[in-house]
This record gives sequence, structure tokens and C-alpha cells, in this order.
Amino acid sequence: MRRFLFLFVVALLAVGCNNQPKKAETEAIVYKPGTRRMERTGDISQIQTQEDYYRYIDTYWDKFDFDADSLVVAYDTIDLCEAMASYVMFIEPQRADSLMRALMHRAERSRPVLEFFSTITEMVLHDPNSPLRNDEYYIPVLETLAESALLDEYERMIPAYDLEICKLNRLNHTANDFEYTLLNGRKAKMHAIDSDYLIVMLNNPGCPMCREITEQIEASPMLNELQEMGRLKILAIYPDADLQAWRDYQPEMPKRWISGYDADMAISRERLYNLRAIPALYLLDSEKRVMVKDGTDVGYIEYMIAQSEALR
Repeated sequence: MRRFLFLFVVALLAVGCNNQPKKAETEAIVYKPGTRRMERTGDISQIQTQEDYYRYIDTYWDKFDFDADSLVVAYDTIDLCEAMASYVMFIEPQRADSLMRALMHRAERSRPVLEFFSTITEMVLHDPNSPLRNDEYYIPVLETLAESALLDEYERMIPAYDLEICKLNRLNHTANDFEYTLLNGRKAKMHAIDSDYLIVMLNNPGCPMCREITEQIEASPMLNELQEMGRLKILAIYPDADLQAWRDYQPEMPKRWISGYDADMAISRERLYNLRAIPALYLLDSEKRVMVKDGTDVGYIEYMIAQSEALR
């Protein structure tokens, strides 16, 4: 993971009086591969006011050497991922677009620095296994990369593709509709499901994490109560082609759930949903607007429903 070379800072030389040379007063700082850590600005524990908070966020990256150019390879990737994780946890969602965009523009001082920030933002915000995965925060990163003059047209194709995927089914937007087929062959549209809340679970038969999430949903008192009241429905959709495996697994599925498959494989063929990681949970409201996107945390599903219920 740590893919670094070294960083060498030229020692400062002082010239003494009478044109006589003196010893260097400052020793050269030599960083071994992956050993340079970013000095943090401020102390989060000392924040007392909103002004303190804004100052902390707005100066967070000031100690990073954006002029490092190729010497950026000396920075410790793990340390910078931790710094990025702390940053995205503290920034306000309404400022995320402008702050992430501004950060990536600062990284455009050179191609190596831009590529470095491309790597750490992907690890924190886009990796399927990252607990901080967040398409809304990652979109301004991808937009910067897809437009950057530091990359050639072929290199910009990768972030452009990822950008297209990240913009699918955005929060507070209407989720893409699709047709599903039940075990008895009956077909229906996802948007036709009538309920206050709908959980769409993209799953594979026999997937261990799919089974774990199913058990968590079934064990949730809140989700069970909402299902009993008819206010929550759960659609488990299989987007792949092995229908025999799907049919064999149906006895394992909860009886109250709607379990179907994508007979035309339109979800993948038409890129209706991101299938990079399965399972994936989507929580939709009564208008089929996205409340939770591409998640795996059942507790967060419960939290978002509770927030919605508090506003009723």
C-alpha cells in the first residue's frame, strides 16, 4: 500500500563574514519511503465556537506540501488516508462539494500531487469496503480529475466513467425504476410498490454478507413493526444470470419480502444501479426518492427512517 520513493530537502548553507564559509546550520531532512506524516493544523478538542470550527476546516490542509511535486511520494499513504477520513467526517455536507473541489484544485499544482490525492480520496470515499464511502463527497473529486489538463484524454476516461456511475440514484433524487420477476413468473415494476418506505437489496444467493444483512433486518424491532403495519416493504433483487442458484435459494428468503430477479439483466446492461459491490441497500421514501444509497449498515437505515418519522 505504501508506494513511495524518498524525499530529500536541500540543506541551507550560510555564508559567514569575510567571505569565509560556515557549516550548514540546518541539517538536510531525509525522508525514507512512506515516512513523512502531515502535520495537523489546530486541535479539534479546542474548538469552542463556530468560528473556531470554520478556521479548523479551512486551514486543515495548510501544512501539506502541495509544491512537493514528485517528492510527494515520501508521504505516508496510511497517515494521509487517516487525515482524509478525519476531514470528511468533520466537514458539513452542504460544504462538501466546494471544499472537496477546492482541495483537488490545490492538488493540481503538479501531476504527482494530483495523482496522490486521487489515490487517497478513492480509498476513503470510493472503496466498497470503506465505512466512509460517499458518492456525494467523491463526485467533485471525479469532476476535477475528468476535467484536469494534467491528464490526457485517455486518462480522463476513467474518472469520467466513475463519475457517471456515482451520479446514479443520487440522494434525494428519484431512484431508477426497473422490472423484476417473481418465482411464479409474474413481473412488476419497482416504482409500483406502494409503501411509506422501501428497502431495495441487491443480493446474490448464498452470499455470506447478504445473509448477515438479512438476519440484521429480520432482527430489527423497528423494521419488523413497520413491515407489520404495511409501511415498509423490502425488495430483494438478484441482478445476475444464474437463475437456478437463485431459485434454489428462495426457501431461505424471508416470507414477507418481495424476492425477484432481473430477467432482462437491465440493471447491469443499462447501468441503472452500481453493481460494483454486492450486497447493496437502498432506502427509498414513498415517492421513491433515495434516502440511503448503496449501503450495508442496517443501523443507518433505521436512523434515517427515525429521522424521517420525527418530521411527520
